[in-house]
Amino acid sequence: MSALSPKAFQSVTQLFRRVSGIQLGEAKHALVTGRLQRLAQEAGETDLNAYVDRIVGGHAPAEEMTRVIDRLTTNETYFFREPQHFNHLAEHLEHHPPQGEFQVWSAASSSGEEAYSVAMLLADLLGEAPWRVTGTDLSTAVVEQARRGLYTMERARMVPPDYLKRFCLKGQGEQAGQLLVARALRARVHFTQANLMQPLPDDLPMFDVIFLRNVLIYFDNDAKAEIVRRVLGHLKPDGLLYTGHAESLSTLKLPVRALATAIHVHA
Repeated sequence: MSALSPKAFQSVTQLFRRVSGIQLGEAKHALVTGRLQRLAQEAGETDLNAYVDRIVGGHAPAEEMTRVIDRLTTNETYFFREPQHFNHLAEHLEHHPPQGEFQVWSAASSSGEEAYSVAMLLADLLGEAPWRVTGTDLSTAVVEQARRGLYTMERARMVPPDYLKRFCLKGQGEQAGQLLVARALRARVHFTQANLMQPLPDDLPMFDVIFLRNVLIYFDNDAKAEIVRRVLGHLKPDGLLYTGHAESLSTLKLPVRALATAIHVHA
């Protein structure tokens, strides 16, 4: 398999940015090369740069472009990542019991660990009261993975032991070392594909809480502001917005008020 030329790297990353809004810099050259090499091999292509030319030139099937976007999207995560947000949400629910169905959106849900973490918390604190979690992601591949709810135990290292017992099934035999999110919990979590840089699905409801974490770091300030404004269009007045701890909204002139680091309320 040939090496990825600088010209091909620039072409494919520019295309990826137009589609996703995400900029992959030169530091990602090895990552992009490795992922595209596997895709080219799966497509029966021995020349990596010729494969990129087909993709960029629009001469490949639409499904192949979808596969490229899926493969270039980074999706490493785990359950109960950045636990301060889950602790804050638990305190919020204690002091502000929901009236009606409580809706939470995991707006960059990757393979679903964040959405299911929220669901475990809501099942614990709200029980059979009406609540629902929605997870969206750019990658169709990880959306399908999230719907299955099957993970390695390593991803569950932060899950409270009680939650593991109540909300997860431990794999046996060939499934040893894995867990499956319980069917009853999966039934209250809905996953769908969405690109935060484009108009959002028409059926997205208004949410009480939105998790928009560790996605804004990939964008410049203009794109960040555009994404957050689009997301806020689905956040109820006084609803909570959680962002990643390395992501700041302070210079973007948005209708949010900071409650604490990476915790905002819709103003």
